[in-house]
Amino acid sequence: MKHTLSVLVQNEAGVLSRIAGLFSGRGFNIESLTVAPTQDQDYSRVTIVTYGDDAVIEQICKQLNRLINTLKVMDITGENSIEREIILVKVAAKDEDRSELIRIAEIFNAEIVDVTAKTYTIEAMGDDSKIRSLIELLRPMGIRELVRSGKVAISREAQFNIKNYTKLSAI
Repeated sequence: MKHTLSVLVQNEAGVLSRIAGLFSGRGFNIESLTVAPTQDQDYSRVTIVTYGDDAVIEQICKQLNRLINTLKVMDITGENSIEREIILVKVAAKDEDRSELIRIAEIFNAEIVDVTAKTYTIEAMGDDSKIRSLIELLRPMGIRELVRSGKVAISREAQFNIKNYTKLSAI
């Protein structure tokens, strides 16, 4: 089963390397990994999408919690959360497909961000099912290149209160 883990860490050099090392050292695969500072530049949020049964995910969470710079780990899979991903996709722009490409972009609330004589580059944002649907509609037209950001996710409920963790940074 696919799981989304949200990890609050101190924003310090080497934290991402330790997280990636934990996964690779134990043979766990990371489907996507997104990292960026939070509203407080001293902390970053790491969003990890990985596969495993509940026992494997519980083990991963325990091991992530043991890392020195980790403040909190949450499996937000199936929770009341908001998930988004950004995609840039370069599609062959044959004359007979141009109006269809524009129509598909409009339907998916996507934006055409670049046009050349041979390609359209489309930017879209959405959850996994929206992104997969867009890709499937564009595939017959000829996808030339595709880049995905990886998932970012946040719980609808307040899960991380950074003020509660400020004492840890002094340790």
